Amino acid sequence: MALTRSFRKTVKDRADRDPEFRYGLLAEALEAIVRGELEVAKILLRDYINATVGFKAVGAAVGKSPKSLMRMLGPDGNPNAKNLFGVIQYLQENAGVRFKVVSVAPKKGEKRELVH
Repeated sequence: MALTRSFRKTVKDRADRDPEFRYGLLAEALEAIVRGELEVAKILLRDYINATVGFKAVGAAVGKSPKSLMRMLGPDGNPNAKNLFGVIQYLQENAGVRFKVVSVAPKKGEKRELVH
């Protein structure tokens, strides 16, 4: 069965009408970074940027061209920490949120969990 809508359009429409979805998408991207899942984080950041502010605005804010940022967050991209955290800082400011990492000691037998 063929898809009738593009994934990008579906994500954008949901992000436009659902603030919790936007927040969750950004939170999941940042959690993926903390877990060391850079490939997942890049996909989620691309989706978030495409659904919200766009690469042009992010590029202007961090002093990079939109194409450079798209490559950086693409499948073969390898962002350095300065560029990645610059993007994250801008996205947090634009969204009006501030994420922080909290270490929570697990109970015996439990895995550590990231709280956001």
